Amino acid sequence: MEVIILPSSKDIGALAADSIEALVRNKPNAVIGLATGSSPLPIYDELARRHTEEGLSFAQVSGFALDEYVGLPEGHYESYREVIRREFTNRVDVAAENVHGPNGSSQDVEAACQAYEDAIVAAGGIDLQILGVGTNGHIGFNEPGSSLASRTRIKTLAEQTRQDNARFFDSIAQVPHHVVTQGLGTIMDARHLVLVASGAGKADAVRAFVEGPVSASCPASILQFHRRATVIIDEAAASKLAGAATYRHAYDNKPVWQGI
Repeated sequence: MEVIILPSSKDIGALAADSIEALVRNKPNAVIGLATGSSPLPIYDELARRHTEEGLSFAQVSGFALDEYVGLPEGHYESYREVIRREFTNRVDVAAENVHGPNGSSQDVEAACQAYEDAIVAAGGIDLQILGVGTNGHIGFNEPGSSLASRTRIKTLAEQTRQDNARFFDSIAQVPHHVVTQGLGTIMDARHLVLVASGAGKADAVRAFVEGPVSASCPASILQFHRRATVIIDEAAASKLAGAATYRHAYDNKPVWQGI
């Protein structure tokens, strides 16, 4: 796991966008895993800017969302399919048919989950997966206690997660209790994981998954086992890391050719 500490969320977005741009230029038909929430927004803003101002094309790219609420009507403003369209894919030249998300409205959720797993495999697997982290250490919607080998499935949201997400709704009563999410095993199949986090509110979760034990009680800690996991955080999110000085030194002295 590589931990990179930067001054601001804008810097985080630019560095993560550098990695995505390098991937897309080297492999135009790359498969990118798309996350929602506040943390990835600077990435999407920067990629949209590069598309508009520098001609970065996503015409052959495919995207797969991490998760989706269960029970929201199609087209709901806060459904993750709509959020991803609004914040990223409608701002670049990704073909609409190449953007996929779990089906939270299926009458057969189990079959829909397997179909999503099959679609990722059929696309060749995810080259780069964008991730955020919840205050309780969840990634995707794999709440504490999730199996480290889990695949795409339905999950019940922790009350803390519902409270954290209530800011996107008129009230917490409107936040669904269930979601469909890629599993931790599904996420770990991606060839490169890029997790971004900012703000003091994420400091405890960052410390737990970076420096704590690998445990289902902190789902993001599974990243310690990934062959290529990059964690990009700001100073506030890094404030409780015992090894912060070591991470800064490693990044400051990293060979340029390695990239991230």
